[in-house]
Amino acid sequence: MMKTLLVDGIQGGIEVTLNRPEYRNSINQELLQELAWVLQRAEQEPAIKLIVLQGMNGIFCTGMDFREQASPELFSLYMNIIKTLSLTPKITVAKVDGQATAGGLGLLAACDLVVATPRSQFSLSEALWGALPSMVLPYLIRRIGYQRAYALTLTTQVITAQEAREMQLVDEVGEDLSQIIQRLTSRTMYVNESTLREMKQYFRRMWLINEQLEKLAVETTARLMNDPLFQQNVRHFLESGKYPWQK
Repeated sequence: MMKTLLVDGIQGGIEVTLNRPEYRNSINQELLQELAWVLQRAEQEPAIKLIVLQGMNGIFCTGMDFREQASPELFSLYMNIIKTLSLTPKITVAKVDGQATAGGLGLLAACDLVVATPRSQFSLSEALWGALPSMVLPYLIRRIGYQRAYALTLTTQVITAQEAREMQLVDEVGEDLSQIIQRLTSRTMYVNESTLREMKQYFRRMWLINEQLEKLAVETTARLMNDPLFQQNVRHFLESGKYPWQK
């Protein structure tokens, strides 16, 4: 039994649902540990070709749970999860219906494909709190490019599913996401697992993500989220329910 995830069988694979609706499907250590376990088990099962990641109750993921203690261990676990999503020899698909914010963008950006309903929205809100999406950015830049990722970080602007599609954050937008996923992956399901592994490792070597960058991302996140400014903003939110810009 898992406390933060639901795992269901689908044709050719599994559908993993982030199940913390009372906390807007935010990320805590327990969720990351359970997700790591699921991904590890899936990688050991040849019958699983497809891993679909989604959120419960109209929210994909809203990033880190501020109730969780900010620590390098927590951030390293998150960094390893998005690395695993990007390298596993399975087809990984983010199925977004609703809000995807902050660290949630890291989860979807690390997936092979992203599909979204028209009502979905995306944003990087970290700067408003006094932090940076340090761990998200290597994968986000790989997907949408440097300037677009920088603009999302700087403006903290909320973008629509169609805008996300235009900047290639989302691959396709539609109402029947399961049908879209089936269509997009129908031929890839025949690709040998060893070929998928080689493909993902090769593309990783072509890009700037390496152990040094991952370490920098974790260290930067830990430093900023333990900064007095960020901690003050979090306390204000937890005590009053108001965001930093609503002071």
